[in-house]
Amino acid sequence: MAKKIERRKAIALRKQGKSYSQIKKIVKVSKGTLSCWLRDYPLPKQRIIELCNKNEQRIERFRQTMRRKKEKRWNEAFEKAKKELLPLCKKELLIAGLFLYWGEGTKKMAEGLAVANTNPEIVKFTIFWMTKILGIQKSKLKAKLHLYNDMNIKKEHLFWSKETGISLKQFRKPYIKKTTTMSVDYPGFKHGTCAIFGGNVISKEMVMMSIKAIAEKYNKKI
Repeated sequence: MAKKIERRKAIALRKQGKSYSQIKKIVKVSKGTLSCWLRDYPLPKQRIIELCNKNEQRIERFRQTMRRKKEKRWNEAFEKAKKELLPLCKKELLIAGLFLYWGEGTKKMAEGLAVANTNPEIVKFTIFWMTKILGIQKSKLKAKLHLYNDMNIKKEHLFWSKETGISLKQFRKPYIKKTTTMSVDYPGFKHGTCAIFGGNVISKEMVMMSIKAIAEKYNKKI
């Protein structure tokens, strides 16, 4: 709990324009921990210029240089992956969806399929997998949002409807959490959680038994 409070404090200070060295004087954690917490919160160039301490300017510029190098590595890895992995065949896409469901899907056998996530890309792949690979009609899918009580419900429904291509009529009544977005400190959170529902007990059994078959094959003790 203490680490979580310190992380929130560090992020808040970073958003105020504080440098790494300034934050470290207030939040007593290691450089490695601070770097991990703040890697998605770079300072604007103007703020770096405004820093009075030349050493702080040097540190911030160094971190930006390292960030650019990391982005270059990521781009190279991305292009290599596209060349070596794509396109995927239908069987490979089925297996990809099974592993996604193994990690993110509901497991109760009495229900149909359901996957919930905050990442629109994961939600869109779930819809692709359910419709193109499992053969579930998109018009039969349902969606449900989990939102915080300070979020604009109508705006978020419009966002997810546009992202997923699912009609607003297919959205169930949202679940509104009692807490606010102020309690969320991890990067990337913007539009709540979207759950996609589809299929029936038969399709759920197929998915769960396929996952079980994979688990039994590859989870044996070596």
